[in-house]
Amino acid sequence: MKVVVAGAGYAGAVAVNRLAKRVPDAEVTVVNPRPDFVERVRLHQQLAGTGHAGRPLSQVLPRGVRARQAAVEKIGDGCAVLDDGDTLDFDFLLLAVGSTLSPLPGTVPTGTWEGAERARAALAKLPAGRTVTVVGTGATGIETAAEIAYARPDLKVRLVGRELAAPLSEGARRRVRDGLARLNVALVEDIVTGVRPEEDEPAEGTVTLGSGEEFASDLTLWSVIGSVPDLAARSGLAVDERGRAVVDEYLRSVSDPRVVVAGDCAAVPGSRMSCQTAEPQGAHAADTVARMIKGEPLRPYKVEYVAACISLGRRDGVIQFVHRDDSPRRRYFAGRLGAMTKEGIVRGAGFSARTGIVGALPGAK
Repeated sequence: MKVVVAGAGYAGAVAVNRLAKRVPDAEVTVVNPRPDFVERVRLHQQLAGTGHAGRPLSQVLPRGVRARQAAVEKIGDGCAVLDDGDTLDFDFLLLAVGSTLSPLPGTVPTGTWEGAERARAALAKLPAGRTVTVVGTGATGIETAAEIAYARPDLKVRLVGRELAAPLSEGARRRVRDGLARLNVALVEDIVTGVRPEEDEPAEGTVTLGSGEEFASDLTLWSVIGSVPDLAARSGLAVDERGRAVVDEYLRSVSDPRVVVAGDCAAVPGSRMSCQTAEPQGAHAADTVARMIKGEPLRPYKVEYVAACISLGRRDGVIQFVHRDDSPRRRYFAGRLGAMTKEGIVRGAGFSARTGIVGALPGAK
């Protein structure tokens, strides 16, 4: 059996390692644009210079799995066309290309390896007293602004977005706000409608808000993640309004059951973009492929969450407990314990990516 895995992020890496154990005689090929596994939840550390987000794929993929450094350009009838012109036949394809950003012109995206590296280089050139603007008040934006403020207290950091940490409980949101204030991050609750860059320095310019207010920014970072690569749509698979592949209860594409989808690019009702989603889905997708190969009954996937985690530099963080449907509970904790817990969770995600072992909630079926 030939299995192609498109994407080697959290979902793809977990799926490959799990599939190698479940079906050791399968011929598995991983297609990824980079030779590295990128810990996306560490990209804010990468750009701020407080940590590293990448490691060679050879340290993550199991032996016997073939890796191709390329991108899947199109998925056809049992065939994947790569951007280098090559083709790969498959019996099953696991689609795990993740999500991406659609930054405004004049901004640097922070949710990709390339964007984080560009932001890191730009930050290194900024002298003391300059202003960094981070657009996006979700977890990615909050962590980016906090990490920069922690690493470079000599800079002025501004965080701009409509609503701060919207998914959290009221108490946890207040704690996030307090944590940002301790780091001297200025919060502007408004939307960014445009950035007018300087001709000689594209990342420097004037930021325009929805209210009409304008202010100068020496470096503007885009931390709004919400779009996905258009591979599924480009391949003729059914997609939702956000471009995510529509799947059945087993995570199979409703257009082609040979294509199993996991992570941010899967239109699973009730799921959010996070490694807490990607890894369980990657594991389940691998199990679905293994069961189809072996002719075993399929099992439906169920969305279940435990917590939402936000780091505020290296010494502070907020851990929000959630119900299994991801709605927030009242309980949360923060401070150094929150930072240590977040670090532990991130390390656990890395372990799962390397082994395919993903924990289940007590009582989960």
